[in-house]
Amino acid sequence: MKLKKIVKRYCPYCKKHTEHKVTLAKKKGRNAAHPISRGSTKRLKRRGQRRGAGGHGKYSKPAVGKWKLAGKKLSKKTDFRYTCKECNKTHAQAKGFRAKRLEFV
Repeated sequence: MKLKKIVKRYCPYCKKHTEHKVTLAKKKGRNAAHPISRGSTKRLKRRGQRRGAGGHGKYSKPAVGKWKLAGKKLSKKTDFRYTCKECNKTHAQAKGFRAKRLEFV
């Protein structure tokens, strides 16, 4: 998909329509985006919060064999960053769309 390098759009900081430079941000993985979340359950166990009867919601779902597994997604959603040419501030897009290949012209 071909996109323009410079687009005219609304800047929430200037509160008017200005020219923006478009860049594609690299999507971060779960461990990079939420570094604390990975070890939170481990920390809970250490504090003694996960003790006693019951599966703590871990075994409340049926076996994986019963789930209907869909195929893997072939593309990732876009994550554009728009940099205003007047105030030089950057803001992200509201919603991404799926595209296999992007090209800025």
